[in-house]
Amino acid sequence: MDYEEYHGSPKDRGSADAYYSRPYNPHYWPEGSYKGDMIPLKDMSAEEIAAYTNGFTTTTDRKNWY
Repeated sequence: MDYEEYHGSPKDRGSADAYYSRPYNPHYWPEGSYKGDMIPLKDMSAEEIAAYTNGFTTTTDRKNWY
């Protein structure tokens, strides 16, 4: 399935969390990352959670901290 991907979208945030080795924590920013109000897991639809999960589980690249 193709998920909408814009800066701050559920898929974008899942991908970013995986890239930076952050824990699984579904959320997104509808106005763009860190703009407006963050939408937490409890307020997300099943499709939004699926998009976050897809971004989180399919991202194979990781930040090299060294």
